[in-house]
Amino acid sequence: MEYVLETKNINKHFYKPKDFHVLKDISFGVKVGEFASIMGKSGSGKSTLLYILSTMDTDYTGELYLNHELVTGRSHQELSRIRNKHIGFVFQFHYLLSEFSVLENVMLPAKKLNEKSHADIKRDAMQKLEMLHIDYLAQQRASRISGGEKQRVAIARALINNPIILMGDEPTGNLDSQNSDNVFNIFKRLKEEEGLSLLVVTHDEDFAQRTDRIIQMEDGRIIS
Repeated sequence: MEYVLETKNINKHFYKPKDFHVLKDISFGVKVGEFASIMGKSGSGKSTLLYILSTMDTDYTGELYLNHELVTGRSHQELSRIRNKHIGFVFQFHYLLSEFSVLENVMLPAKKLNEKSHADIKRDAMQKLEMLHIDYLAQQRASRISGGEKQRVAIARALINNPIILMGDEPTGNLDSQNSDNVFNIFKRLKEEEGLSLLVVTHDEDFAQRTDRIIQMEDGRIIS
């Protein structure tokens, strides 16, 4: 079985104000090309888990593998590079830089990675915008476009370094049903046409039901 991401016995505690065991013995994997969603009530540990999986939170016990490589215990510098190169991230809020153009926003993670020329990065960014049918917005300021468009720009930005997995934390949480549908369809197309793996934390029952698999969390455990 080809896993793009796998965890073994991940536990996490918050020690302040008192010891709270927030994630309990989390072991699961996301297969190559799988579109999985994580559901659970508020406080069940979904977002905490996602931040560990995305290598942003390193304060846990257990093991995290990305592409069969152990990433637990790597330096912050290494993790920053792994994250930028291999993981695309889409949040509930788009976090675009409003004074930059749409194109400049999409180019940013590739400039940070610094593996390609400026011209190549620009070309790749335009390609991603075309793929999401928003290339006509390239020169617009990010502050001037609609909420649904901003989320699509955020997805293009998450894809610029051709990650092996795309993670989302409530990526449709701020969108109306039509724009939520758009985001779902983009994700599904990425899975089907690009073979991308996706892992999305969501409260949206309709969204989750249409993914390949729902990982249900309760009180810091995966229950199904």
